Amino acid sequence: MGATLVPATWPPLQDAEVRDVLAAYATRLGPAVGAATVRWHSPRPMSAAGLVDVGAATVFVKRHHRAVRSIASLRTEHALAAHLRRRAVRVPEVVVADDGATVRQLGDWRYEVHRLADGVDLYADVPSWRPYATAAHARAAGRALASVHAAAADFRARARPFGPLVTSMALAAARDPGEALARLFGSRPGLAAALARHGATDGLAADCLPALERASRALRALPRHWGHGDWHPSNLTWTGHGPSADVVGVLDLGLANRTAHVFDLALAIERTGVDWLAVDGAPTVDLGAIDALLEGYAAVRPLSAAEWRALGDVLPACHVEYALSEVTYFATVVRDEADTALAANGYLVGHCRYFADGEGAALLAHLRRRG
Repeated sequence: MGATLVPATWPPLQDAEVRDVLAAYATRLGPAVGAATVRWHSPRPMSAAGLVDVGAATVFVKRHHRAVRSIASLRTEHALAAHLRRRAVRVPEVVVADDGATVRQLGDWRYEVHRLADGVDLYADVPSWRPYATAAHARAAGRALASVHAAAADFRARARPFGPLVTSMALAAARDPGEALARLFGSRPGLAAALARHGATDGLAADCLPALERASRALRALPRHWGHGDWHPSNLTWTGHGPSADVVGVLDLGLANRTAHVFDLALAIERTGVDWLAVDGAPTVDLGAIDALLEGYAAVRPLSAAEWRALGDVLPACHVEYALSEVTYFATVVRDEADTALAANGYLVGHCRYFADGEGAALLAHLRRRG
């Protein structure tokens, strides 16, 4: 939730636990599953995951609470990963259990097992959503995102529904976003109560709803396609450590959903083109990196005139549904009031408000001039 490490929300994976999980994978991973050991724990606070040594091999094991991820949602994610791999996108392979399943359930927990990713984890020590280190990295990331979009164009799974920690476009593409928000609050009273409790309801109406309405007018005419949902340098692997390193592989489809290409591209800009965690507390824009990302993308998949026109209208609203899903997560799953307030005001409303004037408005004007 910031630029410094914080304690993990969920208990770390244990050796005995992963051995119980991996017992269902003995045919694929071999008899060494009975002596598997966790050698590294992910520092990301909203998940429990780690690298697990299984004999001479190492796999990545991730655990989810049933309140955060359904089995159906994970299966859709795994189907997308397999689809991308068949089209030469280097996504880590999801290991299939002996019974043919890709999700293992033990009590309240759901587990998934992945082979190691190819390439160098260049941004391993960089907090998520920080800018690219160089324009060359941003350009390479743009090319890679366009390749993912091209590969996923014929993936036909239905959109994942709104829930904790899921990116979606249902509000941003609704004919009446205000009515869609009201329906969402009716089905999620804990979300509505959390926003009211932390004083974010007025900001949502004044700053986020108009942004959603502008995005809606732009998005309704565009086709729906699956996208990554969380495109930033920590979710990519690289050819090396140098300033001109290229992208090798793509990590973490956990936020992937059926949205629109320009929506996913806007998310990629929102995640990294603005340094929300700048050391002086004031977000800064890196127009050079944004231009490089867009140039790389367009070199592989040129945007249509409608997509260029839409980009500036979609950017201020592309985070809204994920921010609402974060509020849901912090308020109703882990019950952390400090992070609920940060997600509701700093993220949800704050990011919408940022694009109304100053550098944020200048960024939108820059995108419109490019289109």
